[in-house]
Amino acid sequence: MTPPEPVQSLDDALALSFGEDVARIATLTPDFSNAPLATDPLRGAPFGGLMAALAVRAMREGLDIQPPLMTLTVQYLAAARFEDITFTPTLDRGGRSVAYASVRAGQPGRPALTAMGTFGTLGHGPEVRPLSPSPTPFDALDPTPVDPRLAPWFTRYIEHRFDGGPKLGGGAPLTDPTLRLWMRTRDGRPLDELTLCFLLDGIFPSYMSVLPLPPVPSASVDLRYDLIEPITPDTSPEGWAIFQFRTCDVSGGWALDDGVAFAPDGRPLALARQRRKLFGPRRPPAD
Repeated sequence: MTPPEPVQSLDDALALSFGEDVARIATLTPDFSNAPLATDPLRGAPFGGLMAALAVRAMREGLDIQPPLMTLTVQYLAAARFEDITFTPTLDRGGRSVAYASVRAGQPGRPALTAMGTFGTLGHGPEVRPLSPSPTPFDALDPTPVDPRLAPWFTRYIEHRFDGGPKLGGGAPLTDPTLRLWMRTRDGRPLDELTLCFLLDGIFPSYMSVLPLPPVPSASVDLRYDLIEPITPDTSPEGWAIFQFRTCDVSGGWALDDGVAFAPDGRPLALARQRRKLFGPRRPPAD
């Protein structure tokens, strides 16, 4: 099965037009659906990484925020429709070194998300950096397309190189339930803040590597990113970053995973944590 080529470009998907006052408007299309490629994209919703990147851009452009993004927290209130969506940002508090902002996004009669961003400048101080990436060098990894029967539609915009394979269907042992890979967007753009927000959610949920097939569907409820240092054009000129996604817990109809992103030279760039609601078989009622 050969996936169809995307219609909308990533630049167009990340673009915002002016709304009323500070509001910004994005156009959501099925190209970025989180539904599997084997199904109708309209059965899914715009994937969380795109929505997170749009939330950051709306805060930056609507409020003219300049310092680097430090933390982003997103609550997905409901699945957005594939149509125009309005992001309305608010500056909660601004300062010389730290700014706090929030944004609400939605469509008529349908709130989609609320997000909070912390933006701050870096200063001088002690430095301890214990995080380290997968030891597998990039040159030792082959391009690895995700199985199109399981890959979401949005993965057509991303190039993946898996360390040890995708591990779908229980291929990751519980002693090390970690998915390791390199990713970049297929247009090869240098890594930047928005692209990193996009890629930090740019793969199937990591719990699919510890549970047997068929995959259990889910919806993102909470997503948090903590950026460790500003992303500049020199961070990764060819757009690559190293990612590690670790399944922390799957129980009670919920899944929790952590992610880490590194620059190609091994510098830690960001942490991510995501909580998802699973849509598996319902428990029978008690007698």
